[in-house]
Amino acid sequence: MKPEKSLIVLFDGECNLCNRSVQFIIKRDKTAKIKLASLQSEISKELIKKHLPISAEINSIVLLEDGKLFFKSTAALKTAKHLDSLWPILFILIVIPGFVRDYFYDIIATNRIKWFGKAASCWVEKDYKERFLS
Repeated sequence: MKPEKSLIVLFDGECNLCNRSVQFIIKRDKTAKIKLASLQSEISKELIKKHLPISAEINSIVLLEDGKLFFKSTAALKTAKHLDSLWPILFILIVIPGFVRDYFYDIIATNRIKWFGKAASCWVEKDYKERFLS
């Protein structure tokens, strides 16, 4: 499977909230269709460089879906669409304009380290190692 043709979530591996979000995704993606990589990893940097025409520092969740990058609240909602159970219902929130969704996303993102702390390293449990690209 080529990474460009799959679902890949790129996340901040040093953020406790992000690491908990990864655990949330893993538990609700029983078929393991979503792969994961820390934004700090080389593979994430390569994927972003390949699919983003401009150089930018990324500090939000990123979803690479079929070769296209999605950021912030759009990435989160599109990820939820691929989870098991009732989580795909959240995708209906996509009708809210992106600037409104991202306003609230940015408040949490700006304060995530202060509110949830910083991890010493990216969370990777041995049972789920195959889910991580890096």
